[in-house]
Amino acid sequence: MLNKVVQTVSQEIQQKVEKVKILYKDFRLYDFGSYALNRLTPRKGYTVTENIAYGLKARQRLDIFSAASPLEHRPLIVFVHGGAWLHGDKKDYRFVGEAFAREGYDVAVINYHLAPEHVFPSYIDDLSLALNYLTQHQSRYNIQTEKLVLMGHSAGAFNVMSALYHPTPYPLQCRSQIRAIIGLSGPYHFDYKNDPICADAFDQSVPYQQVMPYYFVETNTVRHYLFLASNDQVVGHNNSEDLHRILQEKGNHSQIITIPGTGHVSIMGSVSSLFSRYFQTKKQILAVLDEALKP
Repeated sequence: MLNKVVQTVSQEIQQKVEKVKILYKDFRLYDFGSYALNRLTPRKGYTVTENIAYGLKARQRLDIFSAASPLEHRPLIVFVHGGAWLHGDKKDYRFVGEAFAREGYDVAVINYHLAPEHVFPSYIDDLSLALNYLTQHQSRYNIQTEKLVLMGHSAGAFNVMSALYHPTPYPLQCRSQIRAIIGLSGPYHFDYKNDPICADAFDQSVPYQQVMPYYFVETNTVRHYLFLASNDQVVGHNNSEDLHRILQEKGNHSQIITIPGTGHVSIMGSVSSLFSRYFQTKKQILAVLDEALKP
């Protein structure tokens, strides 16, 4: 009996180790890939204002990509990067700003504090601060938050969802103006206790039921679009499926969209103008944006 228990535990540990290897292999490939993507990203069709301070600390910075031919009412996308709350920088996501600014959207790409020096809820504190800053300084940067979309990948998807669904609601000045949340491969409902990837991002003494956005969903008019990578080996599809179910139980709009031929990292890279013709990701995002922002 004891041998069977030891064998089971050993198998679970090995599975977690393999999961970590996959993630960090993807991170290395993505770092290299995003460098290449950003070097090759077109510079025409938009302008960018870099390193805007939305707070007093070094990581509290954002870039604004302004569309050269903006859509009516200048809809604004606020994008939050992933990286297991340990990794990532806005400079690696110029291709995201370009991809949507060239379609007429203004795009803000933000940095936030990272683990292990910072733990939840500091990431959401930063996002809340950035959203209020953008709302207060619309005229300075020629943007509008009347039609606002929050979009995040992986940990960033958790962050944007937690900005609305949090144990202590944030005083977001733009709350009523958030038209949609787009989460790509988001971890919305999981136990981070001793997790080999992101344990350092959360206070291990706090149960996950007191943190995960899944537990704090409330009824509203926001449209939720949960994107899944068909070959995601890092974040289980059950995260989006669970959130989708509870959103619908609360009477909220929610839609799951699966992108074929993508993994946890490549679903984000496939947004790039260099590769978007080969994948459905950008096309599908543009379609839900059009749906969410129509009069």
